[in-house]
Amino acid sequence: MIQPVDFQDFFIAFFSSALVICAGALYALFFAFARLLRRRTLDYAAYGSYGVLAVNIFILARVLHLDGFWQLVVWTMLAGYLFAPRAIWQLCRATHSDVDAAAESPAIADKQRLTT
Repeated sequence: MIQPVDFQDFFIAFFSSALVICAGALYALFFAFARLLRRRTLDYAAYGSYGVLAVNIFILARVLHLDGFWQLVVWTMLAGYLFAPRAIWQLCRATHSDVDAAAESPAIADKQRLTT
């Protein structure tokens, strides 16, 4: 049976949930900029944001009494947050690799200059 959240734990659950959302967004943002700008410091910021995300997910799971099957959901969500930005980055690179190759080709660049 699901246990209700105690009233004194409600604010912890609220702020922990908000931090999960913010830390997940910051992780994706820092990860994307680290790849675009090739900056190692942004990688560290991304992994720091992921650490904040993981801590808050565990706090949230404890406060909300998520046991049994829900622990599997928590672990799956953490793995998804870790690997989703990497998969999306690879997908974007594969999708836009033809555009990058065309931009680097002098013949295509001359052709685009003549048509505009």
